[in-house]
Amino acid sequence: MDEELRTLTERLRAEADAPGPDGPVAYDRLVATEDPDELAAVLTEPGHQLWARELAAFRLGVAGDPRAFEALVLLLNHRDPPRCAAAAHALARLGDPRTARAAAALATNELRVAYALHPVRLLVELRAPEAVPALITTLKRRLRPHDPYRRVALACVEGLGTLGDRRAEPVLKEALAHPALAEAAVRALARIPGRR
Repeated sequence: MDEELRTLTERLRAEADAPGPDGPVAYDRLVATEDPDELAAVLTEPGHQLWARELAAFRLGVAGDPRAFEALVLLLNHRDPPRCAAAAHALARLGDPRTARAAAALATNELRVAYALHPVRLLVELRAPEAVPALITTLKRRLRPHDPYRRVALACVEGLGTLGDRRAEPVLKEALAHPALAEAAVRALARIPGRR
């Protein structure tokens, strides 16, 4: 079993054991089924709990089934970090051309910046054309005095270093003035080929 799937199933097993219309029997069925239509039905039928929808979306996503896209994007923007991480993992494997646009929209949405960490990391993993502009925009906003979202800022700095795009040089130089980001910014700038 894939490590991400193992982590997900352990977490969701505990949720499935709680009282509700879905339960351990439904959990075992969703883990064992090889029928993508059965998994997709969980995403469209009313009455399923969040854990069941997440398990179905994750399994469909890693299998490359586009029916998982909308559910995974919603989970990518969830307040619970493990759900976001699992959704990002599945979206990276889904291969849907809409994924980068959705991740960029979530990463740059100031109303949801508290949940931008996993969209930022997903953009870096995808290496899509939307990644560098979205990370630059998000990082610029995080360079304001007393910004509380340092983890998002650090993910942007590290991601821009990984992507090695010269367009990131000005904002990375700005990040040097921020003690929490300076070391990562130095490393990121060093990864940009042919920089001045």
